[in-house]
Amino acid sequence: MKVLVTGGAGFIGSHLVDALMERGYDVRVLDDLSAGSLDNIKGWLNHERFEFIEGDMRDPETVKNALDGVDVVFHLAANPEVRIGSQSPELLYETNVLITYNLLNAVRDSSVRYIIFTSSSTVYGEAEVIPTPEDYAPLEPISVYGGVKLAAEAIISGYAHTFGFKALIFRLANIIGERSNHGVIYDFINKLRRNPEELEILGDGTQRKSYLHVSDTVEGMLHIFEAFKKENKRVDFYNLGNDDWITVKEIAEIVSEEMQLKPAFKFTGGVDGGRGWKGDVKFMRLSIEKAKKTGWKPKLSSYEAVRRTVRELLLSH
Repeated sequence: MKVLVTGGAGFIGSHLVDALMERGYDVRVLDDLSAGSLDNIKGWLNHERFEFIEGDMRDPETVKNALDGVDVVFHLAANPEVRIGSQSPELLYETNVLITYNLLNAVRDSSVRYIIFTSSSTVYGEAEVIPTPEDYAPLEPISVYGGVKLAAEAIISGYAHTFGFKALIFRLANIIGERSNHGVIYDFINKLRRNPEELEILGDGTQRKSYLHVSDTVEGMLHIFEAFKKENKRVDFYNLGNDDWITVKEIAEIVSEEMQLKPAFKFTGGVDGGRGWKGDVKFMRLSIEKAKKTGWKPKLSSYEAVRRTVRELLLSH
């Protein structure tokens, strides 16, 4: 099968590319390198089964050309920064909704049979049921980021039912690991390098969320995709996360310990009752029972994933 990975030079995308190449797929990557880096995929650049296209998915022609001969699209291209929503909603719209629309329009006239989309736990908003299952409703995002992810899910579903391809949508918890270049662990490490005496923590530190290591994420995506191919559902949704969760303060403690520092913690107090920023979901843990029924489960807990990620980022930066 020939696979296109949009955003394949990014954090999760590049790990997915590694796994697909190791499994023998023909892989093409489309990435504008705004959030990704060629360094993440440099090991494959001269491989006969690998092709890289630098291009912006806001241009329909670029997307159309990238789909030539492709059977499966893993659509990971997006702006990954939740916090940008309050400053630049139009950028989030363009880099999530518009590019997805361009992709779907191009898929109509292509050989693509499957689209796999990485959505986000933020589509649930502040769920009243925790752990939150895939059939939770109503979906009420509290950030622009959550809103554009939900919009992308909806158009994918509409196009799949109308034009006859199959779509698999993953709602991801907080994904962490080597090559990540944003997020709480990355921020803490950089802050402590600048000032080892004090660590500023956004919010009140009690925010509690589920974290999944990128190795478990990619394993889950590929495992569930195999199961989905045998299903007769046109569109299906799976949460990918962890059974446990961890507070921001505990993450700060792990980062400090791994860096052999004892900084004073300075909590900003945050907004709207201790959130890190406007639109930050304070408590998030997804139900992963549906994913587990396919035979997948995370190898690392949230705590183990955090500790391993801190070590990986300290080694690589």
